Amino acid sequence: MHTLTRRTVLTLCLLACSLLIASPARATDRPATTIRVATFNLLDVRSEDVRNPEHPRLRALAELIQRIRPNVLLLTEIAYDAPGYPGVPESQTESGQNARLFAENFLARPQAPGLEPLSYHAFMAPSNTGIPSGFDLDRDGNVVTEFPEPAPTPPNELPGRASDEAIAYGNDAWGFGVFPGQYAMGLLVDTRLTIETDRVRTFQLFPWDYMPGAFLPTDPETNDPWFTDEERDFVRLSSKSHWDVPVRLPSGAVVHFLCSHPTPPAFDGPEMRNRKRNHDEIRFWADYVSSGAYIVDDRNRPGPLDDDAHFVILGDLNADPEKGNSYRDPIGRVLFTAPRVNSRLTPTGDVEIEGLAPTDTAMFRMRVDYVVPSTSLGAVRAGVWRHPPTLDAWQGPFPSDHFPVWADLRIPRPN
Repeated sequence: MHTLTRRTVLTLCLLACSLLIASPARATDRPATTIRVATFNLLDVRSEDVRNPEHPRLRALAELIQRIRPNVLLLTEIAYDAPGYPGVPESQTESGQNARLFAENFLARPQAPGLEPLSYHAFMAPSNTGIPSGFDLDRDGNVVTEFPEPAPTPPNELPGRASDEAIAYGNDAWGFGVFPGQYAMGLLVDTRLTIETDRVRTFQLFPWDYMPGAFLPTDPETNDPWFTDEERDFVRLSSKSHWDVPVRLPSGAVVHFLCSHPTPPAFDGPEMRNRKRNHDEIRFWADYVSSGAYIVDDRNRPGPLDDDAHFVILGDLNADPEKGNSYRDPIGRVLFTAPRVNSRLTPTGDVEIEGLAPTDTAMFRMRVDYVVPSTSLGAVRAGVWRHPPTLDAWQGPFPSDHFPVWADLRIPRPN
C-alpha cells in the first residue's frame, strides 16, 4: 500500500508541532527539548534546477520534506555552486548558495494543500566532487582534467547515466563528479536555531595518508601502493567533505552535526580503492568522536571532538551493516562500536514496498542513510519516509532513489 492516509499525516503533523517544546521530564532527568533531524539524498540536483521554482521533481522532493518537517536536515547530492561552475549565472559572485535557494524556492512555498512552509538557515562548503586532481587516479593511462558540458537533468524524470567521457573525468577527480561541485551537500537548520559559523570545522582537504592504519589501496598484482608517492601526499580522504557544524538551540544546548557522504563501495577494480575509501571515510567519524588525535581540519586546527559534546552523525554513508559490498563492515564493526555512539536507534519504513526490507533506506535494497545520535541524547523515535508525493505536477516514480530518514531526539538542557 502506497497511500498517504489522513491519519498518518495528522499523526506526523502533531509530532512535528511538538518539536522545540520542552518535553516533560522524569524526576531524574533535566528538562529537554525534542528536535527532528533528517537526511535526504535528493539524487543529483543541479544549480539550474534549484533556480526553477516550478521544477516538478524538486517540488515533489520538497513536498516530502514539508510533510516530515525536520528542524535539521542534511541534503546530499545537491550541487555546490561557484562562479564558473555549470548552471551558475555569470553574475553570481558568491559560492555555496544552492541549499539556500532550494529552501527559499521550494521549502518556503507550500507544495500541496494543507502543507505549511518551512524556514531554514543554510550552510554549504566546497566539495571534492568533480575537482580535477591532475593525477591519473584510476590508472587508465590518461590524466583527465577537462569535463564535457553536462547534459541537463530532465525535470519530469530521474537523472540518467553520465557519458563515458564524463565518467573518465570523474574518475580522476578528488571525488567522483562529472563536473565541479556535483553530488555535494547542504545543511538546513530551522531559523529558531543558530548555526555557530565560527566554530564549524570542515575536513575537505584532509589527506587520506594522515589516518593511522588507513586502508590505502594496493595493486593486487604487485602489492605495491596504488598511488604514487607524489599522489599519496595529496589524495584526500573525503570524497565530498566531512563537516562538524555546531548548532545552538533556544535552550542554549549545542549539538554538533557531523555530516558526510562517503563514496559508494563500488565502481572500482580489484584494488578496491572505493571500497577502502568508503571504510575509512566512515571510520573518520568513529575516530573523531573518540581518540582521533591525528585529525586536523581545513584551518589547521588539530584534534577530535570534545569529550562532552553532543553530536549526531548524519548522511548517506553508502554502507549497510548486514549486506552489500562494503569493505570489512565499517558500520557494524567500526561506527556502531565507537564509544559515545548510540547504535540502537534503527529507523524503519511504515509503508511496505515489495522487495525492500523495513530498514532499507534506498531503492537498491540497502540501509545506507543514517541519523546516529550520541549516547548523551535521548532517542525518541525514528523512521524511513516511503510515502510518495501527491503533487499533480509530478507523475514519475518516487522522486529519488533514496528515502528521507528522520529521528526525533531529546536534547538535554545545559546545566
